[in-house]
Amino acid sequence: MYSGKARAYTNIALIKYWGKENQELIIPMNNSLSLTLDAFYTETEVTFSKELKEDQFYLDNQWQDSKATLKVSRFLDFVRSKTDSSLRAVVKSKNFVPTAAGLASSASGLAALAGAASDALNLNLTPEELSRLARRGSGSACRSIYGGFAEWQKGYSDETSYAVQIPSSDFENDLSMIFVVVNDAQKDISSRDGMQRTVETSAFYDGWLQTVPQDLAKAKKAIKEKDFIALGEVSESSALKMHGTTLAATPPFTYWSAESMKVMNLVRQIRNGGLPCYFTMDAGPNVKLLVERKNEAALLSAMSAHLDAKQLVVAHAGPAIEILSKEDA
Repeated sequence: MYSGKARAYTNIALIKYWGKENQELIIPMNNSLSLTLDAFYTETEVTFSKELKEDQFYLDNQWQDSKATLKVSRFLDFVRSKTDSSLRAVVKSKNFVPTAAGLASSASGLAALAGAASDALNLNLTPEELSRLARRGSGSACRSIYGGFAEWQKGYSDETSYAVQIPSSDFENDLSMIFVVVNDAQKDISSRDGMQRTVETSAFYDGWLQTVPQDLAKAKKAIKEKDFIALGEVSESSALKMHGTTLAATPPFTYWSAESMKVMNLVRQIRNGGLPCYFTMDAGPNVKLLVERKNEAALLSAMSAHLDAKQLVVAHAGPAIEILSKEDA
């Protein structure tokens, strides 16, 4: 038997990725920029064995059916192909993230699977190689290989599409992100389906795509200069533009709920009152609030006046993927 175990943390894109140029290779239409966070993560153990006739997948101690296991098996095929291995595996994954609720569980999940599987087969991959491998499971997973800020460079082929670390002089440690969980149920339209519909039918999509390079440049400049206001403004703008593209799709759809809009309006009111804070949203109804760490308590207090405290989860900058020792496994 060959076993490996890894822990990977979720990342939230500040400059969004939305749409694939190549569906099979998961090469995106645009570069994106994210912040890895410490509050949500996935731990995955992979054990390859000669005794197994097929892959088995357990999520949160529950056996998963053939449909759920198929995605894991297809990903493991990429890993097996690197060593000409035909060994089947047992995958045991624990999500400390509500699955498919817009909280980026696929990013941490597939990054952890990539790390554990490659560790089990002793592939000794560099961060760049591991990022590229994780991308084949879920695009955003390539960014969860790194702690702090990361940029997914879209590239033009399997070899050139991967994430890299963004130097930040520890600026990420000046920031907090507050997750406002308005709904942790599984969403109606998956990110994958939503992206494809938007790319193929949205009248707004080309306009969104043209603005991404400028937004990315603004965000990287803000990180370099430790300019929270500039980073917050461009992050909120990127999220609004991305979600705007879904409204012009055919048929139109949105990941927003009435509660999402309530939270966004609250953020604007608090900001207009003099407390700098900004929101971002991914493919789900939950809202993430970006604030300077020194103002974290003040923002929590302001939000708690309108929301249940149980809906608010505080996160800070998270670490890179961790390959856990066999003793931990």
